[in-house]
Amino acid sequence: MAQPNPLTTPPPGTDTYAGKGEILHPAAKHAFPPFESHTFLAQLIWLALAFGALYYLMAKVALPRIQGILHDRATRLSSDLDEAQRMKAEADEAGAAYEKSLRDAQGKAREIAQTTRNDLAAAAETKRKSLEAELNAKLAASEATLKGRTEEAMGNVRTIAGETAAAIVERLTGQAPDKASLDRALDRTATAH
Repeated sequence: MAQPNPLTTPPPGTDTYAGKGEILHPAAKHAFPPFESHTFLAQLIWLALAFGALYYLMAKVALPRIQGILHDRATRLSSDLDEAQRMKAEADEAGAAYEKSLRDAQGKAREIAQTTRNDLAAAAETKRKSLEAELNAKLAASEATLKGRTEEAMGNVRTIAGETAAAIVERLTGQAPDKASLDRALDRTATAH
């Protein structure tokens, strides 16, 4: 024998057979619970209470926390931008100081070379009148001395510039630059001037 279908078979003791295979269950006479008019006022009260509680929680707990997080983030971002601006200004000042010291060192080297050249030329001119043959040999030696001093002075300028650049880069980045990069930069600077 086949089992009765619970959807179409009424519970025992109910007389709800309507005919033609339709079952009228007593609960079928009621509307969807949220739309029933006799519970509508209670539903509105619970809706208002739930909305009020949710609003209170959002206004007193969640939104102040979110606002605090956003404020902290904005403050930290502003602080970081100010620090970056300050560090950029320091880097610009250090770069300008380096360029100035390099120009000063090169100017001093030219001045020393010119002074040495002038001194040697004056001495050579005075002696040329008395001993022209001997002066030619001394003039060659003087030119060699001048070239050596100029190279020595330029070597000192390169050393000073290298030390200054290394100190600036180390101060700005916190790491000492490698020697090869520093030499390439000094070579480019020397060829540019």
